[in-house]
Amino acid sequence: MRYHRGSLGGLVAKLGLRTAPRSKITRIGHRVPITWQRNFFSTPKSPKANTKHGKLGSSWPVAVITGGLFIWWLYPSDEFAQLSDKNLKSRQRSSEEGQGEDDNDTRSGHDDQSAWANFARGLENFTAVTDLEWSTLPDKLVGMIVPEWSKLIPGYLRKLQRELSMSPGSLADEIWAEAHDPLIHPEIRYAATVRVSSDLCNEEKTFLERRRRIARVALAKYLDLEEEEIHPDDIPTIAMCGSGGGLRALIAGTGSILATDEDGLFDCVTYTSGVSGSCWLQALNLTSFNKGRLTNLLEHLKDRASTHIAYPPVAFQSLVSMPTNKYLLSGVVEKLRGDTSADFGLVDLYGVLLAARYLVPKGDLGVCDRDFKLSNQRQYIQYGQLPMPIYTAVRHEIPDLAPEEADAGIFGVESAKEKANKDPWFQWYEITPYELFCEEFGAGIPTWAMGRKFKDGKDVPPEHGFHLPEIRLPLLMGIFGSAFCASLSHYYREIKPLVQGLAGFGTVDELISTRDGDLSKVHPFDPARIPNFAYGMHGKLANTTPRSIYENEHIQLMDAGMSNNLPIYPLLRPGRNVDVLIAFDASADIKTDNWLSVVDGYAKQRGIKGWPVGIGWPNPGESPSQVVKELDDAQAKSSQEAAMKVRGAEEVQKKLREEARNNGNPVKAEDRESKFAPGDQESGDLGYCTVWVGTNEERTANSPRSRIITEPDTWKLMEPNAGIAVVYLPFLSNEKVPGLSPGTTDFLSTWNFIYTPDQIDQVVQLARANYNEGKGQIRSTIRAVYERKKRTREATERTRRQERYRALIRRGEGVRLGEGDHFS
Repeated sequence: MRYHRGSLGGLVAKLGLRTAPRSKITRIGHRVPITWQRNFFSTPKSPKANTKHGKLGSSWPVAVITGGLFIWWLYPSDEFAQLSDKNLKSRQRSSEEGQGEDDNDTRSGHDDQSAWANFARGLENFTAVTDLEWSTLPDKLVGMIVPEWSKLIPGYLRKLQRELSMSPGSLADEIWAEAHDPLIHPEIRYAATVRVSSDLCNEEKTFLERRRRIARVALAKYLDLEEEEIHPDDIPTIAMCGSGGGLRALIAGTGSILATDEDGLFDCVTYTSGVSGSCWLQALNLTSFNKGRLTNLLEHLKDRASTHIAYPPVAFQSLVSMPTNKYLLSGVVEKLRGDTSADFGLVDLYGVLLAARYLVPKGDLGVCDRDFKLSNQRQYIQYGQLPMPIYTAVRHEIPDLAPEEADAGIFGVESAKEKANKDPWFQWYEITPYELFCEEFGAGIPTWAMGRKFKDGKDVPPEHGFHLPEIRLPLLMGIFGSAFCASLSHYYREIKPLVQGLAGFGTVDELISTRDGDLSKVHPFDPARIPNFAYGMHGKLANTTPRSIYENEHIQLMDAGMSNNLPIYPLLRPGRNVDVLIAFDASADIKTDNWLSVVDGYAKQRGIKGWPVGIGWPNPGESPSQVVKELDDAQAKSSQEAAMKVRGAEEVQKKLREEARNNGNPVKAEDRESKFAPGDQESGDLGYCTVWVGTNEERTANSPRSRIITEPDTWKLMEPNAGIAVVYLPFLSNEKVPGLSPGTTDFLSTWNFIYTPDQIDQVVQLARANYNEGKGQIRSTIRAVYERKKRTREATERTRRQERYRALIRRGEGVRLGEGDHFS
């Protein structure tokens, strides 16, 4: 099917290229009501308009239009290219100055198939077509179908195209020239190698020593002790992690951590880790305009979150105006110019828009180039003054058939499926200000070396006498929050609650469920691509490294929430020795996703001792005894297997609900509201603050699951064989903050990108109220862990003294009490 040049049909087809047949998209489009179509292009009359559900105007349609337009010129059709060429030729014929030079540049540009040439040519073509199409748009339609600001788009695009043309004096030319300057980018002077070791890097070890001194002072204040009483070895290593959930997770997480800061707990924390919106939180907190002060971050969010990231007038203004355009577009120019096989996709665009809204302070003039490199965050933690942030992303491994499996035919396919079910499908990558590391490979590179190519453990010698600068933070922000790169299986689980009431849904659901394995391998939107530091390192990495990682020059990374929406895995890495893990969960569906339970498989696979087994939310409709039995039986061999077991229990849960209804018993967590209501811990459900503790003893299949620790049971945390203490604080409704429910309030959706200052205050108030419900128990937990470590150290010291004394006695050097001189 061929579409008329720049028509809406062509745009829809391009947007739906990998997602759905054209016929389906067309039918959906015909069902759109007229009123919705008008709102699609509407602009609010005032900043307070349409705030009932937390939206300023029609933010979602604006995002769709902007993203669609950019994707359209990224993947132009033949008709589009032909139209562009015709228009360009007509414009060239009308131009007399520099005609010969322009023709030569155009011909050379069309011959060049590099990443930058394709990008620049696509932008040029789109700009030309936009000029032509907008000139034919009747003025009377402006304001009725399209908003007034739409008339500015051709001008914005022309300016953007000129700045990215690489002609002398253009912004892109300036950016590329500065990319060669070691005074601006010191990292380009240094070669980098892959560090193959499961140990922490030296910079992190130094940080731990310095952070311990800061934490000692803070812990004395938090526990009301004298600083001199606290031995450095007794200080618990405390880590905090925040869940994914877009802006909801960013704002709720800010409120939660602000509450810990006001309580004196945050200064005792050594590590923070994030997924999706919580990664944004960490990135924005460690900037030149926030400087690690959470109160500054809160005010920054109030200033910036009331406008959608893709609202065209504001977004284009940031991209074409100084000083913001240079910092926002540097990463794009450096990536596409420096890597001929790179690409610019939806995640890159998403990251640039996020950075334009949130990495730029109010007024724009305070923007700082150092905020656009993650490695520069070292200045905020190098003396241990703040916790070390850990950012997360995952690579989705879709196993291919090995040669011997392919030769075996159907038996080889079944063997590959069985192997895939046992092995992890997601490799977790962690990024700190010091290192990009993958525990699956047992290898990493310096953070400042991200973006350059590697082969056989060494960075590839530069072609022009310099290395590429470090990957910019806008692209990383896009990767951290790229939940839209989920597999079709994830998408189906998202929409399933909305359509399960439709007639015939049961049959469709059964059909789709049987194909879940295939759906989990398909990503409608491609994740971002970055150079693969493990490329060509055959036989040099851990045995858990998948074969494909050695063969691909680039890897695709996406939101780590696709694997686990709580970034717990990096905190369990050997060497970090976390004693207390505090998890703030602002996930979209807290009780049914049960992210804590998935960690069981990871801990068993890695041989991690001390993790409390069988923790998390009980399954709906089950009694506590049923929960105990099911979790004891679900000793998964891997995180993938654990996730499969959780999904496999859904059908059993349905039957349990039916039995409960027939017996007249209430069913827990059946509607969306109840999924975000506080539970009763005594009946097996969870409340605002729940504490578990693991054991360092060897566990067997018959070992009981970890029990919830209540205030009277705090002494269990001081047992010598006690393991990791997990403190879980879900984002639930609270009667102290009426009118706000994470389950039903519209503006708390993961896909909402607009929050008014009043809404931010409400979310922060709810996060504070929830923390206050459990802050006494948290303090008791940390005090108990401190006392346990103190007792363990004192017992060890007594044993050592006794052993030394016995050794002296055996050598005849010791003096028995009462038998020596008066100095004995």
